Amino acid sequence: MDLAQALASLPANPRVVVTGNHATPWHTVKLVDDALDEYRLWALNGQPQLPDREGVVLETSFVGPGQRKSPRLSYVPSRLSMVPSLFGKQLPPDAVVIHTTPPRDGKVSLGVEVNVLPAAIEATRRNGGLVIAQVNHNMPWTFGDALVDLDQIDVLIDADEPMPTAPVSAIDETSARIGQLVAERVSDGSTLQAGIGAVPDATMHGLTSRSGLRVWTEMFSDSVLALEKIGALDRNIPISASFLFGSPELLEWVDGNERVEMVRTEVTNDPGRIARNPKMVSVNTALQVDLFGQANASRINARIHSGFGGQTDFIVGAMHSAGGQAFLALRSWHPKANCSTVVPMVDEPITSFQMSAIVTEQGLATVFGNDQREQARQIIEHAAHPSVREELREEAVALGLA
Repeated sequence: MDLAQALASLPANPRVVVTGNHATPWHTVKLVDDALDEYRLWALNGQPQLPDREGVVLETSFVGPGQRKSPRLSYVPSRLSMVPSLFGKQLPPDAVVIHTTPPRDGKVSLGVEVNVLPAAIEATRRNGGLVIAQVNHNMPWTFGDALVDLDQIDVLIDADEPMPTAPVSAIDETSARIGQLVAERVSDGSTLQAGIGAVPDATMHGLTSRSGLRVWTEMFSDSVLALEKIGALDRNIPISASFLFGSPELLEWVDGNERVEMVRTEVTNDPGRIARNPKMVSVNTALQVDLFGQANASRINARIHSGFGGQTDFIVGAMHSAGGQAFLALRSWHPKANCSTVVPMVDEPITSFQMSAIVTEQGLATVFGNDQREQARQIIEHAAHPSVREELREEAVALGLA
């Protein structure tokens, strides 16, 4: 089927789901944008270059830099594990634009980005909508839920473009200290949720002496490859993730690698599935935490900055895992805003709460299992920046926490 003919068959103001994060098929997105006057463009963590014009509503449950400041942003709050159910009910897609490998044996691979796409494809097929694939020879071939039968795709568009990569950067001293504090509490045989960023990377670097580690995560980067290289991971258990982003070396390593199992979001982020992993360790971050152990990781001045993402899914799953731990790791002082990240009471909508511990470069504050006064004392004494501890003690008294 011709793309123009296929798009002409869509209803007025259709909802188009497109591969997000760092795997957006830019060539095909432009073709779609040129063909449709009005539509709703649903993308997870949309990157710069997304069409942002009159007639296009930027719809998402996790806001990226290409959507954040748009007056046409439509943010739909949802835990990431629940987004697939939105496609089946409240937000049915009329078309899906995916980014794939060339076909092999009647299938293509979604490569580095599986995430919510299998659910979007299934919902679109049920609705009689369109599935459009941009075929890119540079996309790594991955397995598991990444594989899509060709008979599920209506239009194939050949368009090679480079895959985005992330430089492997040096870990700063503050991140290294936070990572060390978390790593010290991770034992052999633990299962890791490994994200991207300086603190997760620092945590992984602190685990080089461990053995039998497993990975069950929403996404991973080069820090997992580093653990694989030194033999710290259990070779009998696949590395399970929903998407990945990293260096050219990482993309080369995952290409055709059956060690890596790409899994759809409603499985990777299902708290019940997460809880089945032994000694699950979840490491997430936040913009602010307060003396009640509440965290804001998604809003600034009440405006949406990102979203729930997988934080709530993994905190709950890890806390229910046998021997599991959920850490919230962040700097004690916000360098750009020049203020404490530990506040008396978060005044933004809450993203998460009741984790095992809050970790900053100042130390580790044990949260779960303590009464609220001891929680507050731990956070003040072990997580807060020394310059604000006295003020926080006074606020704790006013809040009935001391």
